[in-house]
Amino acid sequence: QVQLVESGGGLVQSGGSLRLSCKASGFPVNSYAVGWARQAPGRQREGLACISGVDGSTYYAPSVRGRFTISRNEADNTVHLEVNHLNPADTGLYYCTTDYLAGCGVPNDVATYDYRGQGTQVTVSS
Repeated sequence: QVQLVESGGGLVQSGGSLRLSCKASGFPVNSYAVGWARQAPGRQREGLACISGVDGSTYYAPSVRGRFTISRNEADNTVHLEVNHLNPADTGLYYCTTDYLAGCGVPNDVATYDYRGQGTQVTVSS
């Protein structure tokens, strides 16, 4: 049974950073692609990043490339998202996803993958 549990969100000032974590169970993160997406009130879901289960390649949406970093820890089957240089537009519910496939599609695809966690809230104050 695929399960994804996020943690690490919180309230941070503009310019700050957070490290989000996604604990996966039911599948190995080094074999299947895992992505991060976010949902802000009044806005469409947005795919942010994906790490491939094929070779660990990473992919980012243009809006976060250079500020966010996705990585995985195979020892504890966790995928992390380092979010840096945050601004109020980054506020939203961040959630991890998987389509139980090895490869990543385009970054925005991760927003609609079949499996997702409950999410962790990130709030950036100005």
